[in-house]
Parts: sequence; C-alpha cells; structure tokens
Amino acid sequence: MCCLRFTMSASYRKAVEQQLKTAQHLGNLRQVKYLLAIFAVMDGHSCAQVAGVLRVHEKTVIKWLGVFCCYGLQGAPRQKPPGRPPKLTPTQQAALTSLLDEGPVKAGFSGACWRSPMIQQLIYDRFGVFYNVFYIAQLLKNLGFSFQKAAFVSDHLDEAKRQAWRTTTWPQILRRAKERKALLLFGDEASFPQWGTLTYTWARRGQQPKVKTCGKRKGYKVFGLIDYFTGQFFYQGQEGRLNSTAYIAFLRRVLEQTSHPIILIQDGAKYHTSAETKAFFAQQIARLEVCQLPAYSPDYNPIEKLWKKIKQQDTHLHYFPTFEALTEKVEQALLKFTNAPEEILALCSLPTELAQAA
Repeated sequence: MCCLRFTMSASYRKAVEQQLKTAQHLGNLRQVKYLLAIFAVMDGHSCAQVAGVLRVHEKTVIKWLGVFCCYGLQGAPRQKPPGRPPKLTPTQQAALTSLLDEGPVKAGFSGACWRSPMIQQLIYDRFGVFYNVFYIAQLLKNLGFSFQKAAFVSDHLDEAKRQAWRTTTWPQILRRAKERKALLLFGDEASFPQWGTLTYTWARRGQQPKVKTCGKRKGYKVFGLIDYFTGQFFYQGQEGRLNSTAYIAFLRRVLEQTSHPIILIQDGAKYHTSAETKAFFAQQIARLEVCQLPAYSPDYNPIEKLWKKIKQQDTHLHYFPTFEALTEKVEQALLKFTNAPEEILALCSLPTELAQAA
C-alpha cells in the first residue's frame, strides 16, 4: 500500500494548480489525472483511494508520485501526438468524395458499385498516393461513407414518371387528403418464408456461420397499410397465396374499422389492378380513392421500411421448425407495431425528395 506523504511550497503549489487549469482547458486527460493524483495524495488520501476515483491502477498512481518527486512539473505527461498526418490533403479528400459520389463507371471502372481495390487504384491514379487496401475502409468512414449492401434497381424504371409523381401527383394527393380529412394509407404486402432468410453477421475468419433450416417452401403472407399522418397500422396475415379475393377482404375489413374516407396508395401488383379489384374500388368510390405509385418505385412506399425492420429483428437468421413457430413470431412483431404508431412514424419516413415536395 502506498503511504507516501510530501508537501510543496505555496508558490510551487500555485504553479501546479495553474498547470492543472491549462491541462483541463487543453483537454489533456492524462495530465489532468496525473496532477489530481498529486494533490489527492498530498492531502492525505491513499494511493488505492486515488486510483479508485481516477479509474487507474494503483501502480500507476505510485509511478506518478515517483516521477513527480524526481522531476516535478517537468515529468507531467504530455498530450499524445495526433498521429501521422493523413496522406491525402483536405482538398484531395474533397475531390475523392466527389469522384466516389459519381460512381465507378464515370471514373473508368467496370461495375455499378465501388470496392476497396478499385478505390485504392483510383487514389493512386488521381493523386499519386498509395493506401494499403485494408486502410481504405477507415478512410471511407472518415469521409462519411459506410459499408452497405447494394439494392437492385429495375432497368425499366422511368425517371421522368417518378419525377412527375413526386413533384405533381404526390403534392396533389397530400392536399386532397388534408381537405377531406382522410386516412392516407400506403399499402404493400410482405412474405416471411419458413425456410428462413440470411443476412450479414459476425463470425471468426474462415468459419462461415450456419443457421438451421427446415427447408419447407412455405411462407406467411401479410397485407399491410400505414397511415401517413398518424402511423396507424392495419394488417392481415394468411397462409395462402396473395390474390384479389384476399386483398378485397382485407380492404373491406379496414373500411369497417374506420369511418374516415381513405386515400389508398398502392403499387402495380396484379391483384391490385385486376378486374375484380377494380370493380370493388368502383363500389367504394364514395369513401375510397385509389392512387398508383410509379412503376418500380418501392423506395416511394414507406411501409417497405416496416417490413425490412420486422425481418431484421424477428426473422433473419432465425430457425422456424414449424409453420406455427413462424406465424407466432411474425404476429408478435406485427402486433407490437400496431400498438406503436409513433415508432412507425419515426421509422417509415418518406425519402427526402418526397418529404421536400410535401
């Protein structure tokens, strides 16, 4: 146990106090702890007590006292150097960010998305600077990028129609919904397979993680609607195939649950636009207005984020030995969101271009 005691002159104590203030101002935590330890021991506290308060090892406090006795303030720990300066200058980093935003094709590479070796080559070609490929990830994080799984985009996507929908159609829909005090429901369907789904996970290098699967090609199908204004969530799950009859039955139940007029925004699935479904829409025209999303635009439908969240939390990397185990798990998740409209509103925000148009 440390039992060292010592004193210092008033003038020297004042110098030490001034050094402590300077260290605190500069954020030099190592030096702050060092000087606080000196004062605490000098005021009669044991090394063990000081170590506990400062959250350092008792041997560290003893070492600090020895250094102070030999060297005084000259022995105070200095601020750690900031490390090697970045190889790319701030101007070059900004230029690299712009090149990465433009995509690999414009930079002369093949492939739709960037990979680390491509970025390594790009930096060397454009700036004459060589980075180890293993450091590229840290560089990209520093520039505000993150490692993500790419998503497919249809080559049939019509950007002109998407722009017309977000700049003209969507503001009109939103205005009518407010004028009619209607529920503005975004609708979609999801399928949760019993055989399971895989995603990224952590494992030891060279040891691929395994997830048991029953191998049965069955799935739990869910119709869903969320209200843009309140986050209210309607859903209906079933084992059978999704079709017009099941879709109409779901919409009838939703109409029975509310007295408000409804504006329904849906995609172009066959059972959304079949003759049977259109006939039902015609019958409900007094209360139900139907609007179509532009083709191949799931990113304009906020309920897609809800399906993604449920799959991430409740079905990815899970083993379902029976169909009942799957349905119970999915129903629990659906019920949770039914009772959490605020969470749905926070989760299912519109993409920036639609939010700005609103």
